[in-house]
Amino acid sequence: MFLTRSEYDRGVNTFSPEGRLFQVEYAIEAIKLGSTAIGIQTLEGVCLAVEKRITSPLMEPSIVNDHVHLSIQAVQWVSFINTVILVFLQNHWFTYNETMTVESVTQAVSNLALQFGEEDADPGAMSRPFGVALLFGGVDEKGPQLYHMDPSGTFVQCDARAIGSASEGAQSSLQEVYHKSMTLKDAIKSSLTILKQVMEEKLNATNIELATIEPGKTFHMYTKEELEDVIKDI
Repeated sequence: MFLTRSEYDRGVNTFSPEGRLFQVEYAIEAIKLGSTAIGIQTLEGVCLAVEKRITSPLMEPSIVNDHVHLSIQAVQWVSFINTVILVFLQNHWFTYNETMTVESVTQAVSNLALQFGEEDADPGAMSRPFGVALLFGGVDEKGPQLYHMDPSGTFVQCDARAIGSASEGAQSSLQEVYHKSMTLKDAIKSSLTILKQVMEEKLNATNIELATIEPGKTFHMYTKEELEDVIKDI
């Protein structure tokens, strides 16, 4: 006799008779409530554009800005994910005397995401599935790379990807405008144009964030003044 759905819900790693993990499905649905984020990979680099929601008029926008280095919908996860990735990078460097590839970093975080609910898991494991989707952008020996990971730990390499509450409409627009010969400047303009179309609020320099990663250069987070200049052209 099968258990009811509510009884399968109690265990984060218990499969239903249909082979479903309801807690993972709930986590995948939860990411549709997050801020919209867009990543585009070009031959010149990767750009990440994110809707920045200020949930309270008492919140200082720059505080959110200082901690964002990945496209993540839930701000409270940012410091945790950044710390985890930093540990992965340092351990890999000390062990192999080389930097990790973007794919290896994504794989490491994916492995962590799959450790939820294990009784014998290490202290860093989660008690439940990740409730966020991630876009990993970077440059390694293969050139600019963009990866997407969902709460199930599944990750894929993408040319262009949208996540968050307006991801369906944004992804459809990306499929229309993206092409392999797209320049980084075109990618920036396209990502902000799409955000402008799907965001509920009017797009401005305080409710979005934009970052680029180019070969031979470091991660660059656009300042408010730089954003204002870009927004004028869309």
